[in-house]
Amino acid sequence: MPLCFRFLLPPPHHQRGPLALVLLLLLPMVQRPLAPLPPAARAVAMPTAQPALAVAVTGGRTGSGPYGVTPERRALLNTIRFAEGTWIGGSQEGYRVLYGGDRFNDLSRHPDIVVRRRYASAAAGAYQFLPATWGQAAEELQLRDFQPASQDQAALHLVQERGALQSFDRQGLTAEVLARLAPEWASLPTLEGVSHYGQPVKHRSELQRFYQRELERLRRLASA
Repeated sequence: MPLCFRFLLPPPHHQRGPLALVLLLLLPMVQRPLAPLPPAARAVAMPTAQPALAVAVTGGRTGSGPYGVTPERRALLNTIRFAEGTWIGGSQEGYRVLYGGDRFNDLSRHPDIVVRRRYASAAAGAYQFLPATWGQAAEELQLRDFQPASQDQAALHLVQERGALQSFDRQGLTAEVLARLAPEWASLPTLEGVSHYGQPVKHRSELQRFYQRELERLRRLASA
């Protein structure tokens, strides 16, 4: 029997006296409902629903997705574009680049066009996403198109997946951060200064100079 009802039962009939009978008659008048749970207990008993998408985001202004885009992160994205050959003076045209330099027009989805040059690849966009890589990132981030903002979010997601985003946020574009990203982007150098895939690679000092110039430019724009 539940504890809260155990002590409300009347004593056996042979123990009842006049006073007991009076108390029994008054019992319905003095009973009160159980007190509601205090706020803290309600929070434990009824946890609030968590967002469907949980992504660690540290500081800065948020863009059109779960990852905040600070001047530092924008400078990192621009540096990756510079390394991948899609910088094109910082224009939006870089988001339409196929492997090998040709362009595509439809930004509603990844073009998934295999180009055969020195290598055969279906990489596309500002960050040269392979179709499978893009498909997984788009599904995890619930991206519905291949627009520039979606490509930026997917690129930051890949940086996060490589375990480099928090290190970058704390320390900037270090050799260690570049090395963590080298398996994702063949144009970025490992700690040994070579491509993870044996392809042409940008020199670390060149990338760091580009990053610093972009960061200074973006900070000026942000403070204007």
